[in-house]
Amino acid sequence: MALSLKDLRNYNDVVIQCHDNPDADALASGYALWWYFSKAGQKARFIYSGKNRVKKSNLALMIDHLNIPVEYVENLDQKPDLLVTVDCQYGESNVTRHEAETIATIDHHQVSGPLPELNEVRSNYGSCSTVLFEMLTKEGLDINENENVSTAMYYGLLTDTGNFAEISHPADKDLRDYADYRQADITLFRNANISKEELQIAGEALKSAVYDDNYHYGIIEAHPCDPNILGLIGDMFLEVDTVNSCIVYNRLPFGIKLSVRSCIKEVKASELAAYLTAGFGGGGGHMTKAGGLMKKELIEEAGIEYSDEGINNLLRSRMRRYFSESEIIYAGNYTVDMSTMTHYQKKEVPVGYVKATDLAEAGTKVMIRTLEGDVDVTIEDDLYIILGIDGEIYPCRENRFLSSYRLDSSAYQYPDDYPPAVVNSVTGDRIELLPFARKCIALGGGGIYAKELDHRVKVFTSWDPDKYYLGVPGDYLAVRADDLSDVYIIAKGIFYRSYEEN
Repeated sequence: MALSLKDLRNYNDVVIQCHDNPDADALASGYALWWYFSKAGQKARFIYSGKNRVKKSNLALMIDHLNIPVEYVENLDQKPDLLVTVDCQYGESNVTRHEAETIATIDHHQVSGPLPELNEVRSNYGSCSTVLFEMLTKEGLDINENENVSTAMYYGLLTDTGNFAEISHPADKDLRDYADYRQADITLFRNANISKEELQIAGEALKSAVYDDNYHYGIIEAHPCDPNILGLIGDMFLEVDTVNSCIVYNRLPFGIKLSVRSCIKEVKASELAAYLTAGFGGGGGHMTKAGGLMKKELIEEAGIEYSDEGINNLLRSRMRRYFSESEIIYAGNYTVDMSTMTHYQKKEVPVGYVKATDLAEAGTKVMIRTLEGDVDVTIEDDLYIILGIDGEIYPCRENRFLSSYRLDSSAYQYPDDYPPAVVNSVTGDRIELLPFARKCIALGGGGIYAKELDHRVKVFTSWDPDKYYLGVPGDYLAVRADDLSDVYIIAKGIFYRSYEEN
């Protein structure tokens, strides 16, 4: 990380500030940083400002039950040596400006302007609590030492990712799985999250549902409300017997907030959310629950009217295209049309490998956590895990490994930022792959047959028949020359670095 918490230790008068009208993640990340200074014997104040004090029931309960030492201040009596903004950036419109000798920023939002020299901004993380979790871990601190802190950080992540529906980065999943939180408090906070007015919004929204009987999806527009309410409406909507996937949205002054749900393996909620928001913002989550944001200015720049009718037409059109333009392939049941494919040979490129039994005993069920997603496998004596040229992860049997790769004694260098890990599905223990990774060279072998895609394709591989791998125009659909049932997707950025026409 660019900023280490140790860099903040050389100041006497420290103030931690979260944004005005703080949410759970802002409170949690500020609390975690305050705890760090407290553990180091260094005093720090934790403050927020703005027009309003915290009134929302779940946040008031969170502050009280977890002993969060946050103060509401209109002005600071004196200029501190260091002001650290958490879950926000100094100078933003939702952050009351307080002068300080030195400014630092810890955040997870998109960069909105010039950053101070002392900054750590991880815009691809789902919560600022996750950023603090990694920074604290790097300093050798275990958040589970303090149950109040770990509970706060878990709740901060939960609320900022729509009850984990919008989690996509593995670092967020690490915090979710590691935090030793008090379930009773989380239950209390979650059950104080909906007001009578919000309950009425949910009821009115369900009355306006629109259905598509061909593809079994539904769309609902709701009045402006907390994002968690959108998820609540989506969960109820999905219980309708003719609805397999749905989106619930509301039109806000700054953009369209979406909640996406799916209960069939052919539609990953995270992938649908990304498709719907493409070009206008972003979306993510996991297989059954996801969310996203479409920014107003980007919608209007595309010539689309930012009205109820304009947004309704936009979302309906994208939903229809998503279902009508996606081909689904089930490996083993797919007949390859060889006349449309070209034979390619694999280049001799360096990659990494891990023998699975170095990680856990045979028979252990594990989840391989990578940037591409979570892959569930069972450790077996003949199983290898390959780390590709871009850090992509895929399993390989020993006979295929020995015929397709040559061992190399030189040191292996992993090419990506996030080191992959295995999580024991039973115990939850996390084991990083890189300490066990060794180098090998990919050989040509029998090669593959492949063709460039001109449409979206979802492939259920023989390795994982319950999760599909998505190919988009420009990617390649491939099948092994020596096993026509082994069908898979190769990303366009990897294909020509790995293969050459034979």
